[in-house]
Amino acid sequence: MKAIVVAVAGFAVYYLGYLFYSRFIAEKIYALDADFKTPAHEFQDGTDFVPTNKHVLWGHHFTSVAGAAPIIGPAIAVYWGWVPALLWVLLGTVFFAGVHDFGALWISNRHKARSIGALSEAIIGPRSRSLFLIVIFLLLLMVNAVFAIVIGRLFTAFPGSVIPIWIEVPLAMGVGYWIYKRKGALLWPSIGALVVMYIFVWFGRSMPVVLPESTLGLPPAAFWVVILFLYTFFSTRLPVWLLLQPRDYINSHQLIVALFVLFVGLALGNPDIVAPAFNSNPVGAPSMVPMLFITIACGAISGFHGLVASGTTSKQLNKETDARFVGYLGAVGEGTLAMGAILAVTAGLAATQADWFANFYVDWKAASGGGVKFFVQGVANLATNMGIPVEVGQVFASVVVVSFAATTMDTGVRLQRYIVGEVGEIWGIKQLRNPSLATAVAIGACLLLAFGAQAPTGGVGTGGLTIWPLFGTTNQLLAGLTLIVISVYLRRKGRATWPTLLPMAFLLFMTIWAMQGAVRKWLFGEAPNYVLGVIGVVVLLSAVWMAVEAYLAYHNAKQPKAEG
Repeated sequence: MKAIVVAVAGFAVYYLGYLFYSRFIAEKIYALDADFKTPAHEFQDGTDFVPTNKHVLWGHHFTSVAGAAPIIGPAIAVYWGWVPALLWVLLGTVFFAGVHDFGALWISNRHKARSIGALSEAIIGPRSRSLFLIVIFLLLLMVNAVFAIVIGRLFTAFPGSVIPIWIEVPLAMGVGYWIYKRKGALLWPSIGALVVMYIFVWFGRSMPVVLPESTLGLPPAAFWVVILFLYTFFSTRLPVWLLLQPRDYINSHQLIVALFVLFVGLALGNPDIVAPAFNSNPVGAPSMVPMLFITIACGAISGFHGLVASGTTSKQLNKETDARFVGYLGAVGEGTLAMGAILAVTAGLAATQADWFANFYVDWKAASGGGVKFFVQGVANLATNMGIPVEVGQVFASVVVVSFAATTMDTGVRLQRYIVGEVGEIWGIKQLRNPSLATAVAIGACLLLAFGAQAPTGGVGTGGLTIWPLFGTTNQLLAGLTLIVISVYLRRKGRATWPTLLPMAFLLFMTIWAMQGAVRKWLFGEAPNYVLGVIGVVVLLSAVWMAVEAYLAYHNAKQPKAEG
């Protein structure tokens, strides 16, 4: 089948989902109120609470939740076949992720921009908050530690991406200063910053930043991990308008450019999808059900999105009616990137060699270890149809991946700072409410994980990979728990709950199924891993306990007369 036909069909699904389903959710389920005073106005402080143009906020939300995950997951999942991977991305985005992201943003907005963990206490019960914090802190720890590794490895593998990535920081700060202090226009300065950044892509090709084999006793990728966390300590303490918002807005333009290159490359080259629609012999792979729904999280539905929506995005929402554009359309943006990743590896990689699938996707180990690399090469191959040299295309694609991953890491550390502050509130430790100390604790935990352990084949600084196998199930369990909180609140408001209950039930069933299978393997398999097994048991029990608490809260929730 022609890849461009699949792309057009996918865009049609997203368009119809946003046009009709998101409108139904906005009007009949969440009942958005344009006159509701948002926390951004109520608590405006110029640092975290900043009323923001919905297009800028969409850029923040999308690039914060995207990272590398909507690229890696789909690029791996095509090993089971491109059809099931694509169907989960399309249907998951429209009926799962859109409702989840939109709902987390809306419910946080209605509760003074409190995080989903804090909301669980108010809506479900006091015990649920502690359970939520266990899952949330573990998830953020994994995301921050592993994304630092991903970026470090990309800097090492594609050293031409280093200069354009770092030049984006002062460019974004300049745009932020121009907009908020000089009251200048937004669109053209941000586009100009992106153009300058891409000029440096060409410079990066001829001036790659290659670190020596050892810097301060660390290999290149590990040294980059340290630099990245030092950077995030300062970046997450800056006001959101100075760096986070303008860089995210620049990156939203970058998404458009990346998708333009990918899909125009598909249209001009008109390649076939050269991969099995269904792989009848996935060597070494776990069962497609339930693992497909765990492997593709970002791009279909992801609990991390709820943390961003209720952590940073809700503090910047200008009007409640903007939540549909920011939350639901943000999920659609990520779904589009996930669809592009599927097409990049199943059609773009075919330009390398005719039998690429047999050579690149040899077995499950090769598939699960090559997601980013396959995407970068696939986009670079498609870019040649536009006359872009393949080497430049590789740098461009790696810049896209690193830009999104770095933004996610920035937001993740900021969110982890909020979580540390919540822990300080629960335990009565006032010092942890100090933003600088909370940030230091969050980064210290990530560095301790990164350098206190070492993945079997990863080397120094790869400790985050030791618990990464827990990410998929932990992430999806959190999404299910977030949907529970939204459902209980909707029931109390007397509104229909099926749009959130149905995806919640499906998600919890699949993830608990996957988690219990993984725990049994880690504890009782031929090659046990007791660390993963014990952590997995803690997460699984927390999820089951939370589900029981939520069921009781839902069952006991008063149902007032349905609102008009």
